[in-house]
Amino acid sequence: MFKSASFFRIADDFVLPPLGALEEALQATRFLPCGATQPESSGWVAPRGNKSTALVETINRQLIVRLCTERRPVPASAIKAAVEERIEKYKQETGRERVGAKIKKEFREEVLMDLMPRAFTKQSSTTLWINPVHKFLVVDSGSLTGADKVVSFLVEALSSVPGSASLKAQPVQTTLSAAASMSHWLSSQEAPVGFTVDRDCELKMPDDEKSTVRYSRHTLEIDEVAKHIAAGKVPTQLAMTWNDRVSFVLSEAGQIKKLKLLDVVLDGIGDKGKDDDGFDTDAAILTGELSALIPDLLEALGGELNNDATPKSHVSELAAAA
Repeated sequence: MFKSASFFRIADDFVLPPLGALEEALQATRFLPCGATQPESSGWVAPRGNKSTALVETINRQLIVRLCTERRPVPASAIKAAVEERIEKYKQETGRERVGAKIKKEFREEVLMDLMPRAFTKQSSTTLWINPVHKFLVVDSGSLTGADKVVSFLVEALSSVPGSASLKAQPVQTTLSAAASMSHWLSSQEAPVGFTVDRDCELKMPDDEKSTVRYSRHTLEIDEVAKHIAAGKVPTQLAMTWNDRVSFVLSEAGQIKKLKLLDVVLDGIGDKGKDDDGFDTDAAILTGELSALIPDLLEALGGELNNDATPKSHVSELAAAA
């Protein structure tokens, strides 16, 4: 269900509207495929899949929604070739040696309108988990830019609900940066409590050349890694495991990527614990594991900060939300 995770904190005074009103708001912006000359279309789809029409799913007091985006990309090379062809034709017809920027822009717009209906569409969907009790959002995206887009669509949908307060969600900030924390863990060869450092890592020099060293399936408890850090290289990705239950890659921006539940979690379910389509069980397990992992990770990064740049103590309450 989730392969990545970006964390957002909701304002303490925010109250979600009734589920019926939220469902109605999302239905108003339900996903529709791109039109023939439409470059992109986004809207809400059923988290449970095509067999369902509900756009909001509630599992153990956790809300799950999913945004679908369809794009109709036209290759830049095709646009360039078609525009150049029109420019050459224009020169021959008018006898001009130069073509103004305004005319070039018009040619490009005409080319896009001609090529777009023939371009293949690509769809992608992003799941968002809402913890309404402890004011937390988790977006299935390893990119903060991509996660922001999903949250913005949710904010827009909620703004259409009469009497609903505006949703204010901010990316979670921690006392220590993920990059600085990873540097310490690797240099000291000591992982934070509850975590182990695995065998994949990327180190990058923060300069124009951005020289990069990558370790794959290689022990990181070696002096060579510490020397790279001492020379100025910064960890940008580090594979880790939490309590032998969840493996993931931590990015320098604090997002989780390549999220995977380990066998010790999955083996405890069995077929008896599965519902008809497996959605409820998967959602309950995933939100339960993340509800315990997130506060531990934030603690390892020095604790969460609120707007006053002081540690936020109630983050540990997430563990009670599953």
